[in-house]
Amino acid sequence: MLTDSLGNPVHLDQADSLPLLHDFVGGFLTCESRVARILQAASTDHSAIVQAACAALHMFAESADAPQQARPFITTALRRAPQASEREQRFVAAVAAWVAGDVPRAIKLHQEQARLHPRDLASVKLGQYHLFNRGQGPAMLHLALQVLPHAPEVPQLHGMAAFGWEQCHLLPQAEAAARHALSLCTKEPWAQHAIAHVMLTQGRLQEGLQFMQHASSTWVGLNSFMQTHNWWHLALFALELGDAQQALQLYDSQVWGVVKEYSQDQIGAVSLLARLELAGVDVGDRWQDVADHLVARVHDHVLPFLDMQYLYGLARAGRPEAATLLGSIEAHCQGMAAANLQASGNPVADDVWERVCLPASRGLLAHAQGRHREAVEALGTALPRMLEIGGSHAQRDLFAQIHLDALVRAGAWSSAQQILQPQINSQPESRRLQRQAAPVYQALGLTDALADASA
Repeated sequence: MLTDSLGNPVHLDQADSLPLLHDFVGGFLTCESRVARILQAASTDHSAIVQAACAALHMFAESADAPQQARPFITTALRRAPQASEREQRFVAAVAAWVAGDVPRAIKLHQEQARLHPRDLASVKLGQYHLFNRGQGPAMLHLALQVLPHAPEVPQLHGMAAFGWEQCHLLPQAEAAARHALSLCTKEPWAQHAIAHVMLTQGRLQEGLQFMQHASSTWVGLNSFMQTHNWWHLALFALELGDAQQALQLYDSQVWGVVKEYSQDQIGAVSLLARLELAGVDVGDRWQDVADHLVARVHDHVLPFLDMQYLYGLARAGRPEAATLLGSIEAHCQGMAAANLQASGNPVADDVWERVCLPASRGLLAHAQGRHREAVEALGTALPRMLEIGGSHAQRDLFAQIHLDALVRAGAWSSAQQILQPQINSQPESRRLQRQAAPVYQALGLTDALADASA
């Protein structure tokens, strides 16, 4: 019996597909580009597990046409599923649910797989991906901890647990799990990423910068998301510490330009450029190159977290497609409401899209166009529920920073001070926050109070 790299039995048409399946499982866990080698087997090995893996890779494009690209592979996988094991059949069913747009069903199947086959860590990681996109940090953590006793020797599983701990704000546990992962394998980028989150949240900015600089020597052979995202984290530390030039240089050399067509590379670029501008940095014409790659996204609607950043990037570039995207989001919400009404008789649209993404998108467009009071109102409506759009705490902080900037530009000094000072208290090393606070305290006639607080 053939087995994958974690000892799970597999049924393949061709034994020489096994190394490629190893690359899929191992590369998925290690965030390495070798994960895509499984596509080499797609035309010759029609086994259920190979075809489902190929379908999953196409879905990770996070584009509107990803399901269409994935459908031939998952169709073959479903046809061949009766010849596969019960574990493989469940993995196929989970990917099929994803392709069909039924993410809640996919999550349930991955959770069931974790109970029955706890060494199917590719299924666990895919389940965490879906839960992350729905803001369900506790479920992410539970999924990893559930299988941890069955694969304690796998460093990447400890990294997955670490990020789950971090998303639950359990920071000491997150750092301990990540450091254990790194004790098992120095090159564990997901664990390094978890530590970056912990140190940023705890205000350990100089330590975080040094840690990620040291870790960067291991960022080789990674997929574009993991490569650009860890450099993005390093750039955040530099920006918080007041080194805007280093952050801008990292944007040019590491964050933007690896795979410009990929969703995650695009939002990483939008997010870092926006943060640079909010910190007072002139980014020149960099928005235009990003926007050139965002114009194709105006009707994507894969994840609200993505759409919101596509819209802001287009708006900062002054592109009319930003308004087109907002209109498309509105139509998307109306279409879901009509579909739900027809199915259940209740006029309920997808709550996250309608109640969070739509007002936030209106606020982001208003901010980019200088309508700051409108931005304050719209973003203020969405921020309390922003967790539900997915993304990490650090990523969603972009929307809070834009809201704060809108408050300042609208002259809402008291509200701005109430947001800024707690942040300064938890991030005493942040030069960015200190600079942003200066005009607020000056407008309030409390410049001496800010000096005393800084001292």
